[in-house]
Amino acid sequence: MSKSEVSLEIYHPDLSTEMPLPYADMGVQAGFPSPAQDYISESIDLNRELIRHPASTFYAKVEGDSMIDEGIETGDILVIDRSIEPYDGDLAVCCLDGDFTLKRIKLRRGEIWLIPSNEAYDPILVTPDCRFEVWGVVTHTIKRFHRRPGRHDRLNRL
Repeated sequence: MSKSEVSLEIYHPDLSTEMPLPYADMGVQAGFPSPAQDYISESIDLNRELIRHPASTFYAKVEGDSMIDEGIETGDILVIDRSIEPYDGDLAVCCLDGDFTLKRIKLRRGEIWLIPSNEAYDPILVTPDCRFEVWGVVTHTIKRFHRRPGRHDRLNRL
């Protein structure tokens, strides 16, 4: 893997069909359980909810661990909008010397830094010698929760 330590597979969303899914509009309690709803009357279409600019929005699947301290892991899916102007602190997909990388953008006194969220990786200073482009701003991450051996020790003790 390159110095960016993240690779991305880029996909254009298919917005040709609608897929409304049942939506628990009363929310789900993460603390004490609440009485179950008798029925779910609302629906939600994730394409409409997550994508504001269809012509400039892409999905990407993450491969790598440089953003793991933000909870972004291999297999997560990013929603990337290329029409959004990047600002200091944005999470962005950047193209650096021909490689895609996912980092936080830090703008400081005429400098551009790409900041990882894993202490194992150093920040990257974008120098005038670099071929650099902010390819798009990440608007959402879609996380897959699955059980991995050795994780969730509390569950393993039960």
